[in-house]
Amino acid sequence: MTAYNSTCSSFPNDPDKCDIIISLRKASGAFSFIGCLFMIVIIWLFRRYLVFAQRLILYLSIAALLDSIAYLMSSDIADGPVCNFQGWWLTFFDWQVLLSVSCITFNLFMNAVKQISTEKFEWLYVAVCVVVPLIIACIPLIGDHYGPAGAWCWIVEDFSWRVGIWYGPLFIIIILLIVAYTYIVISLRRKASNWEGTYDPDTERQHHLLKEDIKPLRIYPFIYLAVSIFPLINRVQNALYPDYHVFVLVLLASLFSPLHGALNAIAFGVDKETLSKLRPSEIKLAVQARLAPKSTVQEYNPQSFKDTDELREVALG
Repeated sequence: MTAYNSTCSSFPNDPDKCDIIISLRKASGAFSFIGCLFMIVIIWLFRRYLVFAQRLILYLSIAALLDSIAYLMSSDIADGPVCNFQGWWLTFFDWQVLLSVSCITFNLFMNAVKQISTEKFEWLYVAVCVVVPLIIACIPLIGDHYGPAGAWCWIVEDFSWRVGIWYGPLFIIIILLIVAYTYIVISLRRKASNWEGTYDPDTERQHHLLKEDIKPLRIYPFIYLAVSIFPLINRVQNALYPDYHVFVLVLLASLFSPLHGALNAIAFGVDKETLSKLRPSEIKLAVQARLAPKSTVQEYNPQSFKDTDELREVALG
């Protein structure tokens, strides 16, 4: 096997391991790129972006698609402007994905627990997910802290900078996401139990809120948490033993770090409403409507829940 580069510092005495890591990382990134592109096309094709919850999914998909490009970039990690750009790109869009997931979780919390719509704050969601990553990604440019970082380009081997720019905030935010996600699940179960056997306009409104704003979004924070486990374990090991890299941990981190886009696409694709739209006849009609925008088209319009049993299915998963 021919090594991709000769500057891989993770396993300098065994460059074949770096080749395996880079190949797996690129393959995972490619699957995520295709998955995110699929989600974006479906949301656009069927005008699902008319619904606020679907727009939040769209923002996450765009961020994840651009993030996956970072994992597909050249494996030439020689220090220089190209390597610095790769490091900046990875930092910027990693943060965009993290904040997009955080905004989705906050929206879920407000809807499920406080029963408040946050659609009027959509502009703030977008601003936070652009401005904050931009500021953070530019900080390492001061003092030239981007460069070769093992098997790819990122923040150079400086633990304090890596913790301050990414892993410290990531660890804190993941803890907050776990707490919020757990609270949301408990709250939904309680509401499902309290609403059993009742029927009134307010209850039906709550059902519709769950259907439109909660059910489509609930899986994405969980996916992000799941794919973050091995990268965090790997970095904890790196912090404890900075001069010793465990190949299996690096391999798992390389596989899972780019994988959220692909898993998001699977969750999106197996949704009943999405599956119903993926029939050839439905796709053909949607394409025709897009080519002739003045024609009558059936736009995305989630149905309300019909009974408490379906609500319970949403709450209990």
